[in-house]
Amino acid sequence: MLELYQFELSHYCEKVRLILDYKGLEYRKIDVTPGLGQLDVFKLSGQRQVPVLKDGNQVIADSTAIAKYLEHHYPDRPILPTNPKQRGLCWLIESWADQSLGLNGRIALLNTISQDADFRTALLPTALPESLKSLVGAVPSDVFKILGAGVGLTPEVIKAAHTALEQDLEALCYLLLGEEHGYLVADHPTLADFAVAGMSLYFKIPEGPYLDLPPAIRGDGGTRFSGYRHL
Repeated sequence: MLELYQFELSHYCEKVRLILDYKGLEYRKIDVTPGLGQLDVFKLSGQRQVPVLKDGNQVIADSTAIAKYLEHHYPDRPILPTNPKQRGLCWLIESWADQSLGLNGRIALLNTISQDADFRTALLPTALPESLKSLVGAVPSDVFKILGAGVGLTPEVIKAAHTALEQDLEALCYLLLGEEHGYLVADHPTLADFAVAGMSLYFKIPEGPYLDLPPAIRGDGGTRFSGYRHL
């Protein structure tokens, strides 16, 4: 069986999960503990980031590389169009989603974590003792802001990220406007759709038990301190 080394609340992992689900492939999720758990990922793949897919003796890191691998080795329910123009557009949208939606969405989420103690506490593992959760929640937001600024998350960077996201979401609305089939490139889901859907995880976390996340953050997202929280 395929094994996916992942973080549950990772938009790049969500992109891969959507592709695996669409192709109807059975896989086992292996949750990686940030920090120490990433040493195991390094031993497996030579790098510390997730997602990492293990298929027998094959180990593939990076969501784009995994998408290529799955399309080549599991061609049923293709995610890349055969039409050359559509195929090129698909790759362009996937790259744009990963870079702009993905990176700016992460900044928006980190900003929310720094400002909202309840959201910050809800993100902690459910198995963590309540005393430790309360301790994390009690840390003043100003402390997280100072720490964020130390790694480059200045108010200017956060504002630029929100501005870029607003423009990206407006562009997506125009791309989908008038499309009867409701997909970005073709009349069926493609890698472009899965990339955009995955990168949108931080804007609106799915409601219900779709993801193994604390109930308190389901239906919420990292855009609560922006003008487009309702998305």
